[in-house]
Amino acid sequence: MSDTNSPGQPDSGNSGELSWPEYLTGGESRGAVPPGAQAAEPEGHARPRRVIGTPPPAAARTLLATDGGASREAARELPAEPDDPRRAKRVEKIVAACFIVAGLSGLAFMVFYGTIGVGSITNVLHSNLALGGSMALMFLLLGIGAVLWVRHLMPTVEMAEDRHPMAATPQERAAFKETFQQGAEASQFVKRPIIRRSLIAATIPMAVAPIFLLRDMGPLPGTSLDTTVWRKGLRLLVYGTGRPITAAEFNSPGALISVGPEGYLENDNAMAKAAVSLIKFRPGELVYGPPARPGGPSVRNKVVPNWTVDNIVAYSKICTHLGCPAALYEQTTHRILCPCHQSTFLATEGARVIFGPATRALPQLPIGVDSEGYLIATGPFNEPVGPSFWERS
Repeated sequence: MSDTNSPGQPDSGNSGELSWPEYLTGGESRGAVPPGAQAAEPEGHARPRRVIGTPPPAAARTLLATDGGASREAARELPAEPDDPRRAKRVEKIVAACFIVAGLSGLAFMVFYGTIGVGSITNVLHSNLALGGSMALMFLLLGIGAVLWVRHLMPTVEMAEDRHPMAATPQERAAFKETFQQGAEASQFVKRPIIRRSLIAATIPMAVAPIFLLRDMGPLPGTSLDTTVWRKGLRLLVYGTGRPITAAEFNSPGALISVGPEGYLENDNAMAKAAVSLIKFRPGELVYGPPARPGGPSVRNKVVPNWTVDNIVAYSKICTHLGCPAALYEQTTHRILCPCHQSTFLATEGARVIFGPATRALPQLPIGVDSEGYLIATGPFNEPVGPSFWERS
């Protein structure tokens, strides 16, 4: 026996939408009409009916099935409490301990980040170990706590729900809300505050940690990248030995040595911009030209004559492409090569670019000699050193 209002029946003229409010409201009896009997209908309302022997739609489509006037609490499919309360209480303490220690590990990460400096290789090693260890411990304990929570406190229930129209009615939303509430109860998240609070406390450091990492993004460099520590009177010290050098000592044409400013050889931040390559040439090899005008074009193709001493020229060692050390030198071709991206500079012509991605010449440092004959800087670089984008900072 069937009715034309039954959902899903052939030739019913109804897609089933008229019967959804019936099973969602779930109050009156939806049993089949006995043979030969006609159910009384309220005036002006034709109540939809279903095929005899089929379950009520509400029981087929929701996790919270009802049976006539039976209470929804009695028909729940998710148990409200674990099977073994004593074991659950023990697991609860273990999970809370994992979350608490995870939170402390997150706090330790922030403390280590703010207190361990990175001024030396040893400090960098210690910083990496402390930061990596504390962060790994935090995520490990959060994972262990979550796994224990799910496996030993939440119920193991398989549930399936039939497909139905995507548009949700108010009754469906109400049914979902009740289902969600019962699921929340079964998850023990509401009933066990020690787990809830310890989890929240453990995740707060994880959320705050990225804020500490923002410190590495500042402060903005301003004009600090445009200048170096070189100034008039600073001696050129040989990198590695730390001793000054005279023009007479540096008398082998084609030789190149790395030098730095007096008093700054041990300062890694200063040497990152102030490293200089000193090159000795034979007479007549250098192509001289006028000095670059302050604020004028940065591209040069000549050596400044009064910035050299006995055919000795000092160029910045920092490549103008991306800042790698341009320290490879071919004596026969007088080319300075950057090994990172193969930018090539012609040393005899003001270290101008002849190949590669660099767009401007290596800056030349003006040099002279002091009263004792040692090579000194007679002024700073007249243009920014390093990558060209530093000029646009």
